Amino acid sequence: MSTGPGTTPGTAPGTGPGTTPDLRRGARRLTTAQALIAFLARQYTERDGRRQRLIGATWGIFGHGNVAGIGQALLESGPDMPYYQGRNEQAMVHAAVGHARQSGRLSTHAVTTSIGPGATNLVTGAALATINRLPVLLLPGDTFAGRPADPVLQQLEVPYAGDVSVNDCLRPVSRYFDRITRPEALVPAVLAAMRVLTDPADTGAVTLALPQDVQAEAYDWPEEFFAERVWHVRRPQPDPDELAAAVRAVRSARRPLVVAGGGVHHSAAEAALKSFADATGVPVASTQAGKGALRHDHPADVGGIGHTGTAAADELARAADLVIGVGTRYTDFTTASGTLFTRPDVRFLNLNITAFDAHKLAALPLVADARSGLEALTAALRGHHVDHGYEVEYTRGKESWERRVEAAFRASDEDGRPTQPQVVGALDAVVGDDDIVINAAGSLPGDLHKLWRARSHDQYHVEYGYSCMGYEIPAAIGVAMAAPGRPVWALVGDGTYLMNPTEIVTAVQENIPIKVVVLQNHGYASIGGLSESVGGERFGTAYRYREAGGTYTGPPLPVDLAANAASLGMHVIRARTVRDLREALAEARTADGPTCVYTETETADTVSGAPPAQAWWDVPVAETATRPSAVKARGEYDRQVAARRRHL
Repeated sequence: MSTGPGTTPGTAPGTGPGTTPDLRRGARRLTTAQALIAFLARQYTERDGRRQRLIGATWGIFGHGNVAGIGQALLESGPDMPYYQGRNEQAMVHAAVGHARQSGRLSTHAVTTSIGPGATNLVTGAALATINRLPVLLLPGDTFAGRPADPVLQQLEVPYAGDVSVNDCLRPVSRYFDRITRPEALVPAVLAAMRVLTDPADTGAVTLALPQDVQAEAYDWPEEFFAERVWHVRRPQPDPDELAAAVRAVRSARRPLVVAGGGVHHSAAEAALKSFADATGVPVASTQAGKGALRHDHPADVGGIGHTGTAAADELARAADLVIGVGTRYTDFTTASGTLFTRPDVRFLNLNITAFDAHKLAALPLVADARSGLEALTAALRGHHVDHGYEVEYTRGKESWERRVEAAFRASDEDGRPTQPQVVGALDAVVGDDDIVINAAGSLPGDLHKLWRARSHDQYHVEYGYSCMGYEIPAAIGVAMAAPGRPVWALVGDGTYLMNPTEIVTAVQENIPIKVVVLQNHGYASIGGLSESVGGERFGTAYRYREAGGTYTGPPLPVDLAANAASLGMHVIRARTVRDLREALAEARTADGPTCVYTETETADTVSGAPPAQAWWDVPVAETATRPSAVKARGEYDRQVAARRRHL
């Protein structure tokens, strides 16, 4: 049979557990759910000659809407489709996304839920996946297609539309959405779903809403539907004219700067970027998603860029005459809300697999796979190298910043509580090249972007496209599944921990040896610092008792997160001092089961003690206010916003 563009047919599989004999030549009678799971078990990706399962497993929490359909199909599928039990629907998506990122977007997991709240709990995870351009397959149950009873339990009634359900909330956060109202509609829908999941320029969350009666309905499926399919993940080459324009731009630049984004990792272009930097001497700064594109000790690596970046990178950005974006979306943190690239004649050259991103900031576009584009650009620039004086300048800037990192990591009192940078420094001293560090929200992403020394291309895993509190622990589980045997660390503050600790139970159940580092600072410290800077006076950001008059100014709440983690089955090590912390991290690294290191940081009101922001970030301040703090903050805001520019 023909399997369409980008696919390779294989041989039809034999009958597996629970299948029924063919009713006629070339057909197999299965329910829609059984057919879907059998189909998914035979989908593969291939890139650069490497083949792997596209859908490696299915996560599920069962209720009405999927227990008798997908649940029964997973039971019959046995080892053909591994199943993992989750505790929170959003967390299951995070685990699948963590697995997808660690797998280079070549493999992911499916997630199935009941109808109602089970389905709507997917929305945040779907948004995270789509914003970060990471594939995940969502299979929420849906209300009856046949409407034998109307409404049913958990059904949303929409007076003006009978075909709307809560699953329609997933439309804007999905790259592909379909509702399977007849069994035969599954065939084109799943083929379209696989196309999107494996398209490097168009991937993200894919949702197939499955009415519960259709899941259980039997149909005579063509045998060809269950043939193995290999979806080739393409590497588009650059257009010759765009490449020629890019070469001219680089050759004419005196102060070029590469901004490496997540696309470098997604396309496995780290070696190609290193070759480009080695050949040309162009310095490389990185976004949160791109950090680790070069090792921290590569001479051209100048660290993170933007609001949470290093002084070395941001000073180069302010004076750059050509900014070469590689696989970056240019978020406001990267551009310092349009205030970072200040040179009047600055130009942009964007190498990106999507034309949408390649044209941002009125750039010269180079639409191509990051690896293919870098290889072509390096070859075409043979013999070109930046001036020696420019190399000396950024080398000194890199060395100066490294001294600031060492100062932030240094503890004057080994028997005192650690600061947050000292926690990062203690972990930095323990890990090796194989360790993977995961974070997403709070003040830690800023400290990590400035201070972390990435030793391998996939060590630094900070989700900052959506910066979703609660991502870290389930994502660590997904990463550990994709990288068995490697130490995986989830770094969480107390606010993030309280959002979503429940997948600790899953780690314990599956004996997945993730290491969770919990930092207790008694509140939303990151937003507390931001609130203070914009005149909000840390209102509503501390975890304290309510005092008379309605203010939260009492002592910290007696919340024991270490005891909570232990109650969920995790081995917990309490670290009260810097010395304790180093010993605890070393013990956790060698643990063969899920382990938590708990520490209380130095103060409740200090965000981190790391070097301050080296670039601005636009958070609008009240234009009129009576409190002096807000009036003062507005004056500073007006001064900063005046420096913003449109790059045209």
